Amino acid sequence: MLAKIFSYFLPINIYKKNSSISKTLEVTWNNGELVLDSKNTNYSYGSLQRILKKGLKYIGYERIKKFDNILILGVAGGSVIKTLVNEVKFKGQITGVEIDKEIVEIANKYFKLNEISNLELIVDDAFEFVLKTKNKYDLIIIDIFQDTKMPNFLFEDFFINRINFLLNVEGFILFNTMVINEKDRIRNIDYKKKFDGNYSIRMYPKVEVHNELFTIKKLR
Repeated sequence: MLAKIFSYFLPINIYKKNSSISKTLEVTWNNGELVLDSKNTNYSYGSLQRILKKGLKYIGYERIKKFDNILILGVAGGSVIKTLVNEVKFKGQITGVEIDKEIVEIANKYFKLNEISNLELIVDDAFEFVLKTKNKYDLIIIDIFQDTKMPNFLFEDFFINRINFLLNVEGFILFNTMVINEKDRIRNIDYKKKFDGNYSIRMYPKVEVHNELFTIKKLR
């Protein structure tokens, strides 16, 4: 494909759409790979895939392979799903929750998520989904952004407690956050303080410049 070849020299946009939720969405060939971007940030593949891949490596691929159920809140183009399936070789059940149906359509058309047999992709609000689900999970990945903004509910006690309830003992939370200013930095410090001795929490700052990752293990 010529667009793929030329993308090593200059990004080639092949699809653009406005979404009521995510605003501008673009699919672009960049350095030989398809990426999904919003107006101001990378949504899937590209830098985001590198960020979440680092988080999975912190937890450990061999450990993840032994898990039964993984929940992903915020799917976008599904780069972390592709990492789980193609690199980690995860064979268990993956549940992906994405609020924006326009993104789901893009993910299926351009990134072929609908061809992954062990993936259930659900169009729903992450907050509403975690209230309704009766399942428990070994790994919960939280990667929810609206462009560069993160919803406030992600850092509120009710949501945190519900996520902790859905997590199996010895399971992990992988939480991708963006730190652009001092307010964001303080928010993340406060978030870390919300976990007691039942959890082991690690914070990895300045992953791809503005991202900060949390890995949280439920001990008991």
